Amino acid sequence: MVLAINSVARDAGGFLTVAGQLKNNGKEAFVGTAAWRGNELTQSGESVAGATLVDKAGKKRYYVLRDTDGRCLCTTGISSVQAGQSVPIFVQFPSPPVNTTEVEFSLPTFATAVVKISG
Repeated sequence: MVLAINSVARDAGGFLTVAGQLKNNGKEAFVGTAAWRGNELTQSGESVAGATLVDKAGKKRYYVLRDTDGRCLCTTGISSVQAGQSVPIFVQFPSPPVNTTEVEFSLPTFATAVVKISG
């Protein structure tokens, strides 16, 4: 599995949206998606709700935003990724301060990546 981050952008209303894709470069279906939702019990089911952002300069960790029913503001319903398939994903977080220009993005099972914020 390969995770590619396409954009990290501030939205109106104080949100930060990370958009990208998960691609299965293997020869078989990938069904280990449960780890991506993290340890937290949520209403989101199979999702990428386990993602986090870390603002090292501001010494703060951000978790995925939730709606009033406890569902993540992120891609849900990923139960498997077929061989050769790409799945678009998005994750919304509270926006770090405007002077923060880069953060560390983490999704369970993938290496942490430093990403630049646009907007």
